[in-house]
Amino acid sequence: MLLRYRGSEGMVAWAFHRISGLAIFAFVLLHVFDIYLAGADPKVYDDLLKFYASTAGRILEVLLGAALFYHSLNGIRILLMDFWPRLTLYHKQLWYANWIIFLGVGLPGAFIIMRPALGL
Repeated sequence: MLLRYRGSEGMVAWAFHRISGLAIFAFVLLHVFDIYLAGADPKVYDDLLKFYASTAGRILEVLLGAALFYHSLNGIRILLMDFWPRLTLYHKQLWYANWIIFLGVGLPGAFIIMRPALGL
């Protein structure tokens, strides 16, 4: 099956949307767990917060931000095509516009998140 795959923009958008959705769901589960730790074991919670402030934690935060941002942009693209079906003729252009917005806003955002870890 993988050897026959000829992924186009629509199929890649679908796959990224599902992957980013799973990443967001995993974050929600982690968030519920760390909020639980705040009341159950404050020492472990403080240790977890130290991890979040570390370089590895900041990289995960950038990845979470990327998943959230891509998922929301692609969701808006899907909504636009649902409300205005003629836009489906331009789904590839809309997908590339998503990437332009994603990179234009996401890269500076990632830099801001990573700045303390980079010592800037």
